Amino acid sequence: MRNKIHYIIAALIYFICCITGYTGENVRTLTFSEAAELAVASSADLKYSRTSQSLLEGAWKWGRRAYLPRFSISASENDRLQQIGADSFMKNYGLSVDQLIFDGGRTIMTRNIEKTELNLSSSRLDRMASEIAESAIAAYRNILSSRAILEIRKAALVVLEEQRRILNEEVKLGLALPIDLANAGINIADARLGIYSLQLDLAEMESQFTELLGLEILPILTEKVDINRSILLPVAEIAANLARERNPDIVEIRHSINKKQAEFRIISNSWIPALRLSGNFGLSGQRYPLTRYNWSVGINVEFSSPWIQNRTGLQAGWEPPYDRTAIIQNSFSPLPDPAAKFRKHQAKLAVELEREKYSLILEQIGRTAATAVKKCALAEEKRILAHEAAALGIERSNIEEIRLNLGQITRLKLMETLIEQTQREIAVVEAATALLEAERELERFLDLAPGELEKFAAEIFTPVPSGVSSGITSQQRRD
Repeated sequence: MRNKIHYIIAALIYFICCITGYTGENVRTLTFSEAAELAVASSADLKYSRTSQSLLEGAWKWGRRAYLPRFSISASENDRLQQIGADSFMKNYGLSVDQLIFDGGRTIMTRNIEKTELNLSSSRLDRMASEIAESAIAAYRNILSSRAILEIRKAALVVLEEQRRILNEEVKLGLALPIDLANAGINIADARLGIYSLQLDLAEMESQFTELLGLEILPILTEKVDINRSILLPVAEIAANLARERNPDIVEIRHSINKKQAEFRIISNSWIPALRLSGNFGLSGQRYPLTRYNWSVGINVEFSSPWIQNRTGLQAGWEPPYDRTAIIQNSFSPLPDPAAKFRKHQAKLAVELEREKYSLILEQIGRTAATAVKKCALAEEKRILAHEAAALGIERSNIEEIRLNLGQITRLKLMETLIEQTQREIAVVEAATALLEAERELERFLDLAPGELEKFAAEIFTPVPSGVSSGITSQQRRD
């Protein structure tokens, strides 16, 4: 009868799985890199910003129209009714073409400035995406740390409850004091309260992390906090050189320098005359079809400076069958904008200021990169020391158990030792998490993806003299 029930239950489970399409392979897993990608993909603000960036880039492409001829079409009818004389009904249609020939490169430089602004905007979008991805990685890391600490606390609670059960029997036999049992109960209550608080915090972190990823159910987290993992660090000098080349702050200020230089060149070349060609063709007449036509071609020269502004136009044409036309126009304005002479000095000063900032930031980033490498080495040293302290704590707990069996300490004292050992094991997890955090901070500074630091260090690894903290692991130095 029991076997039949088992068969029925198995058949029902199989039937449900067939209907829902559930298989073990449908369970989603998640790594650090995948979490970062999901967070970036689900960010509404980032989607809006990228869409806006795409629109701006599309508008910039249409700016190529500045190099092409400009056409304009005009149409008019001039009806005149006269009491004396014949009425007239003039109809005019015209086509005009205007083409820029030369303007000292100002149009090209203006488009270069617009392109630099787009590059700056794109760089800020990349940094925005990096911040979103980093928030997801940090949340992932915190969840892993909290889960590991929760497991340690639960295991410690099981041991403490077993010790209290034994202590309760000893109190019944008169081998221990009731006060010890009460203190043991307080210790267990504190342990349970700590577990409960940690569970609440962990549930909140998992909920926020799931929302950040844009998912409904939290996937299986495949990454782990490996307390035995040793990190391979790059040489500090090489890390500094990579940071000077790829750091987002450096990339952004380079775009800013290019923009300031282009603005300075535009102002410096403003005195160069601009040359434009123009052409006109017209049809006119009293009635349709229009029988009269005319055409003309011309050249316009524009010159502008803070002291002089001048425009000269030459135009010649023909109105068949006999008429020829020629027009010369010139407009001259003295002192149009004397204050504009200071713009060149301001633009030059802006370029020099950006270059000085670039030099300072370049040097600062190099030092910061070397410091970040040392910080990672110190974080690994801390992990090793915490691991050794936890190993010594295990030996101490074993010794305390021997002393308990010899009657030298009470069981309550052993429980306190076990609680201290729990804190040491938690410290190991926290140190390993701090190492992951320092490693990721260095990766961000070098513009590397999650997990690429060790690969980068392995590719450029070179032996260094003893005592140098970069290029080798802390465990290697200790060995």
